[in-house]
Amino acid sequence: MSRRPLPRILTDRALPSLARGRDLARNASDNAADVLKPLIAVGRGLRRHAGWVAGWWIHSAKDRRGPTLLLAVAGVVVVALLPYGPLLAGVTLLMSAGWTGRDRRPATAGPSEPERAKLQAVYEALVPYLTDPDDPAPLYTHHGDAGGVFTDHEFENGRLTLLRLRYPGYFTDGEPDSRARVEQLLHAKAGRGREYRFDWDEEDNHLTLTALPALATGIAAQRFVTSPHEAILGFTDATDVQRTIPVLRGEESWDLPPVVWRTGPRSTEPHLLALGGPGTGTTTLLRSLALQALHHGDVLVVDGAGSGEYGFLAGRPGVLGVESGLAGTLAALEWLAHETQRRLIAVNRARQAGHPAPADVRRPLWLIVDHPAALAQLARVEGRPDPQDLLDVPLRHGRAAGVTLAVAEHLDAADGLSEGLRTGTRARVLLGPAHPAQARAVLGVPPHTTQGAHLPPGRGYARLGDGAVHRLQVPATPDPHDEETTGAHREAILSLLPAAPQAVDLVKAPPETAPPVKAPPEMAPPVKAPARPTAPPRTPAPATAPVERPTARPTAPTPVDRPTAPFTAPPTATAPLTPPPATATAPVDRPTAPFTAPPTATAPPAATAPLTPPPATATAPVARPTAPFTAPPTATAPPPPPPPATGTAAPTAPAPAERSSGADPAPAADV
Repeated sequence: MSRRPLPRILTDRALPSLARGRDLARNASDNAADVLKPLIAVGRGLRRHAGWVAGWWIHSAKDRRGPTLLLAVAGVVVVALLPYGPLLAGVTLLMSAGWTGRDRRPATAGPSEPERAKLQAVYEALVPYLTDPDDPAPLYTHHGDAGGVFTDHEFENGRLTLLRLRYPGYFTDGEPDSRARVEQLLHAKAGRGREYRFDWDEEDNHLTLTALPALATGIAAQRFVTSPHEAILGFTDATDVQRTIPVLRGEESWDLPPVVWRTGPRSTEPHLLALGGPGTGTTTLLRSLALQALHHGDVLVVDGAGSGEYGFLAGRPGVLGVESGLAGTLAALEWLAHETQRRLIAVNRARQAGHPAPADVRRPLWLIVDHPAALAQLARVEGRPDPQDLLDVPLRHGRAAGVTLAVAEHLDAADGLSEGLRTGTRARVLLGPAHPAQARAVLGVPPHTTQGAHLPPGRGYARLGDGAVHRLQVPATPDPHDEETTGAHREAILSLLPAAPQAVDLVKAPPETAPPVKAPPEMAPPVKAPARPTAPPRTPAPATAPVERPTARPTAPTPVDRPTAPFTAPPTATAPLTPPPATATAPVDRPTAPFTAPPTATAPPAATAPLTPPPATATAPVARPTAPFTAPPTATAPPPPPPPATGTAAPTAPAPAERSSGADPAPAADV
């Protein structure tokens, strides 16, 4: 069936007179619009004023309408009575109406020729992905109109920064693969080298592409405003979170939106797993978490790589240890498993008794593990148990016990992680460039943004539990002992560490703290031997103390063998006294000594027998006067002294001085 031709008057081959009339009518309407534009604005303004008065009259209370109307009428009367009052009132009303009725619509300038060509290129590229041959009225057709599909767009320096488009309802926007193909195409057409965000509105079949600004990279490690069970993983876009914290960026203070990881008993994702390539910032993230944890809890560090990246934490208060060897790691993780069980038991007992948990259980305990796959491989080579198996107890029960794990590993070594470690860490971080399939495997869902061409260290994604995927920039936390670390970063990190305990001098105590050494009250001054054997004896009062206390020297064998026999048989007491020459020679060589008074010492009665042991016991210490007084308790005391009748034998203390002179004593039988 042939198409009917259009009327001749509507075609370009119309009569010349009609064409001229049409042009004249168009020009007349344009001129009339220009001339009558002020009147149109004034009329629009008067209409808006009338609408405002009518709205106020409707919404105001009835008791206020009468007084207000009376005041208005009074004002009109006053203005009418004033000279030139009505004229001034009319001019004021016209000016107000003209200002209110002005055209407030912004001047919309269409895209330039290059921008229009770019939009058309994007439209043509989307045709294979967003069209269906069976669609009778497709939105996307070759050489179609892009203006009916792209509802909004913005350009900056010739590059697309915002694009909002419609897509047909039969497009499978719920499938990640279909979304990924469209996102990849738009990323390429909009311009690589920048990060773009894709927002899918599945209800209205709209897709919005937005070019994202770069995240701040000059944020160093510092004390963040957080609660005891919160840790800052990094910073993200302001549209993703509802919270901002003050942050020092250089010397200026900024309010930036953080990615807050909540730990502790009420956390739904108490453990963290960070993956990334070499140099992407996974170790930097763990250092940042360790510095934040030291303000509220204790930290145990396991460095599987053994690179010494955590050496600055050793010996600091709150750091339980920094292990890098296999043996130390196994011991530390075994202790951690027992500590977790102990905390669980303490919490259970406290709850059963109706008491709060103990303070040591409420204190958070952090375990920082870097490169556990390397330790697992080393354990397999040496035939030891896998250290990752010891993490099962903290992973399962750490939430209730206040134990938090933060693990980092290279992306290419993720297969070496145990199944319990991969399933027990619900907080995930992916740093550095990664393929969309790898990102989906680590985060669980594909990210809604694309990655730039060059990513700085610490840039990546974070997902906490089942939440959304956030862009992430980790604070700069380098090793302060590294030579390449700047002075500002080194001072910032060292200022966050707790002060190390001062070393105690165990060699020499301070003079002001050393207590004075006092001799025991019962110790008497040492007895000095006389220079000559003929020295006069000491008085009885001071001599009794040294005779009874220093009874025997540890080196003298005679005092040990003597106290057993001399008291059983007085006549035969001289036999055991013959080997030790110091038993009876003292009174013989000193004829002038006061011992001549008691001649009964040689008599057979039993009272004379105890007189011989005391001189014998006193002779040993006198030969060496400096030693007997050091150990009074160990001396072998002689039998109790005789009755007062024989107490005169006490002055025999000077007698041993004869032995110090080296004289040979005579046998006891001669006495």
